[in-house]
Amino acid sequence: MNDDTIRLVTIGRILRRRWRLLAVLTLVGALAGYGVSLLFPAQYTTSASVLLPGAWEERELLTQEQVATSSVVVDQAANTLHWAGVSKSALRKQVSAKASDGNIIQISGTADTPERAQQLSDQVAQQFVTFAARVVDANADPESAAQRDALQQMVTQTSRRISQLADAADPGRTVEGVQARTELEKLRTTLQEALTKLNQSDPAAGKANMVVMGPAALPTGETPPTRTQLIAAGAVLFLLLGVIGHLTAARMSRRLRTQPEITEALGSALLGTVDVAGERPLHRPQGGGPRAGVRRLLGTDVRWDVPTPQAYGDEAGRLIRYRRVCTRLQERLPAPRRLLVLVPDGDEIARLAAGQLVAEAGNDPLLRMVGVSPARPIVPDRGEESGAVVVLSTGSWTAAELSGIAEACADAKHEIVGIVLAGMARALPARSAGRPRDAVAPVLAVGHDAKGSSG
Repeated sequence: MNDDTIRLVTIGRILRRRWRLLAVLTLVGALAGYGVSLLFPAQYTTSASVLLPGAWEERELLTQEQVATSSVVVDQAANTLHWAGVSKSALRKQVSAKASDGNIIQISGTADTPERAQQLSDQVAQQFVTFAARVVDANADPESAAQRDALQQMVTQTSRRISQLADAADPGRTVEGVQARTELEKLRTTLQEALTKLNQSDPAAGKANMVVMGPAALPTGETPPTRTQLIAAGAVLFLLLGVIGHLTAARMSRRLRTQPEITEALGSALLGTVDVAGERPLHRPQGGGPRAGVRRLLGTDVRWDVPTPQAYGDEAGRLIRYRRVCTRLQERLPAPRRLLVLVPDGDEIARLAAGQLVAEAGNDPLLRMVGVSPARPIVPDRGEESGAVVVLSTGSWTAAELSGIAEACADAKHEIVGIVLAGMARALPARSAGRPRDAVAPVLAVGHDAKGSSG
């Protein structure tokens, strides 16, 4: 894992072999998300729209956003609502405003119930319109307003006088009477249009007529993040942390995985590689007690970073590799002698491989399997046996642990004659009875032998 690229197959292996632990982490994450949702109660948000008639510049709209959420407006809304247990400062944090296209200010209110959110938005919008009108009235020019009122009265009096003149004219008896009535009506219309344009030319008069565009809608759902979203986010977060933790631990692992590293740590040559029959990686025994039971329950007693067992042709081809290891071992011995087969404690694959190696060797050479603790290695003193063969699986032990085994062998006056690497393999499906077996068996045996004799 130290030099390998993280691939999807690695993620899949973690999910397959650690699914129990990841399921527990996912459940814990969901419970954590539920706990967070209890700390932050459900919130509901709705908006009320206020139309600003007339021509407004962008900076003026931004100013109105600030006015809508100012303390003057929100505090007046709070006084009107008079909610128990809700302070004015807290209410200011629950109100926001945003200008949208068409000179519309969206005033949003957030509360712990849909009804309160609706009431808050409506009340703030109403107070905003009232405050804006009061500001416009306060800034208006009194003299200009008086002149405008006087002009309005004059236009009204003129219109009344025109009506009197029209009534006094000969109604439809002569052509001159009809023309006079028509001219008088045109004059009345012109005066009214002029007065209307004069009123529209005053920007303050138009901007004072802000309108609340109906009541705010009653919220139908919670404001994100909802309780469901928090629970889902907690579950996904803990699942990702579990996967990332596995990848990080694998990349920081100091276990040796390559043949050159292992041979250098033990200070001896590689005799070959052998396979142990099985369908899945064997677990490392962790002893008894509650902790061991929990590890078995969560599946952490099984190494997840061990590669998937490769397929071998048949039992005969697998045993040939053991015999060839024995042959190489004999070639390295100047004279027949008894040897120790050292197996690190907890390496179940190596223990099975060592048992098979002892069985295949028979009396030539005579081998005796001995377990050795990598933490505190102790090797029997040299007696009937003079030399040792170390059998272990790759990716299980660090350089310090293997160096400790080598030092223990040196203290006991045992030379490490060779190293045997063990791996897991699975049998291929049985061939059909109609297919000739002897035609393909030698090819499979040679292929496995070539693989086992590498290094």
